[in-house]
Amino acid sequence: MRVVIAEDDVLLREGLALLVAGEGFEVRAAVGNAEDFIGAVERHRPDIAVVGVRLPPGVRDDGVQAALAARRSRPGLPILALSSHVEDRCAAELLADGRGGTGYLLKRRVGNADAFLDAVRRVAAGGTAMDPEVIARLLVRRRAGDPLRTLTAREREVLGLMAEGHAGGDIAAALIVTEGAVNKHVRAIFAKLGLAPEDTGHRRVLEVPAYLTA
Repeated sequence: MRVVIAEDDVLLREGLALLVAGEGFEVRAAVGNAEDFIGAVERHRPDIAVVGVRLPPGVRDDGVQAALAARRSRPGLPILALSSHVEDRCAAELLADGRGGTGYLLKRRVGNADAFLDAVRRVAAGGTAMDPEVIARLLVRRRAGDPLRTLTAREREVLGLMAEGHAGGDIAAALIVTEGAVNKHVRAIFAKLGLAPEDTGHRRVLEVPAYLTA
């Protein structure tokens, strides 16, 4: 699996490259700014891009904008964004097309190598991997009268885990319930939020972040 990495912190960039290479990924390029990232995507056509949110030259949201530009030239390109702190606007921009293959993690999560590599694999496969703090921000900023407020406490837990990118079996294990109970909660959540029922768990997981950022 081909990977392009864009991160301005040299130590983090090299550490990410070593980490993913050690798991068998092929690191085609590791660059430090937005312009080089876009060029690397064009040259190497990666299966996934890992991108810092704030890249030179502007060091604001240049990484996100570069990722969106790369996805326009390569529709469906899986993007895993890394940020030092929660920037829910940037997360919403990345999720806006609803195609999946999108992740947004805080950089401190990279210290958990297994969780980070799991996120890389999930995003590369077309799924989502959203940081719990980002999801918490999206959940609390909903307006009064939003159907989200009709959910029970357990349903909100299930919704949050789905928004992070977890499927039914993982949610069941996290909440110590059966997968059947999780599916029951999911059906109730989708009914309350007015989302179309779906047979495939993967598709249901993708629907949730799209709803939260709408």
